[in-house]
Amino acid sequence: MGSVEEERLDGAGSIAHRVPDLGALELLLAVARLGSLGAAARELGITQPAASSRIRSMERQLGVALVDRSPRGSRLTDAGALVTDWAGRIVEAARAFDAGARALRDRRDSRLRVAASMTIAEYLLPGWLLALHARRPDTAVSLLAGNSAAVAERLLAGEADLGFVEGLTAPAGLDSTVIAHDRLVVVVALGHPWARRRRPLDAAELASTPLILREKGSGTRQVLDTALGGLARPLIELSSTTAVKAAAVSGAGPAVLSELAVGEELALRRLVAIAVDGVPLARDLRAVWPTGHRPAGPARELLTLTRG
Repeated sequence: MGSVEEERLDGAGSIAHRVPDLGALELLLAVARLGSLGAAARELGITQPAASSRIRSMERQLGVALVDRSPRGSRLTDAGALVTDWAGRIVEAARAFDAGARALRDRRDSRLRVAASMTIAEYLLPGWLLALHARRPDTAVSLLAGNSAAVAERLLAGEADLGFVEGLTAPAGLDSTVIAHDRLVVVVALGHPWARRRRPLDAAELASTPLILREKGSGTRQVLDTALGGLARPLIELSSTTAVKAAAVSGAGPAVLSELAVGEELALRRLVAIAVDGVPLARDLRAVWPTGHRPAGPARELLTLTRG
């Protein structure tokens, strides 16, 4: 008789190495039901030698004989019949576990919450969402549009599954990948004095000029502020790209907008682009998500579509 310490060590540690895997248990159940190791192997899509090896391995693991083999077929031993009864309960519990996990995945995949900064929400995201709908017509998508700071807040609060921001770097607490590149453009209405100038603006002149600007927290304003080392007091401060563009078209003053947002207005001469020297106005557009939580399900698929 072993000591109490030996008995404790025999049962210590993970149960995984002491209990046969589900594949072996399913094979044993098939042998019991069909009365033949070969038929059980065929049903499970494995070779008979592989099935025999799996049964022998399970017998060594458990320390008892489970199946008597003969030319007339395979018969469970008394121990095999008892193990089969236990195996049935384990496999049934595993099936219930699998069904529950599938239900969780289905519930996750039935919705997608996206948070996006204004430029991306207005000019890029609609095309990506149409492509996603073609692949996943049953996924309901909700969109929360705001500035880059608001997108970060939504993600960190668990209110969005995937975000898109503009700016120099990813907000704190978020992982990111660059999905596109963009450039900011200084624009004015046709009647503005700058529309007739022949030399480019320099950084000092642009920094000292009151501009029509997005609110603090926007990626556009962050890039411009960093590039110029500071901005004059805004001429007007507005909360959307569309509003800034409309104010510029009306002749209210100069604005700095994404080239994605002003292509039509420049083509129709409702706005004029002003050259700027010595000011880095390129920026990255990023997909973002909480650090350590890589997008899954429809969020992962949408992320893939942004790179198409």
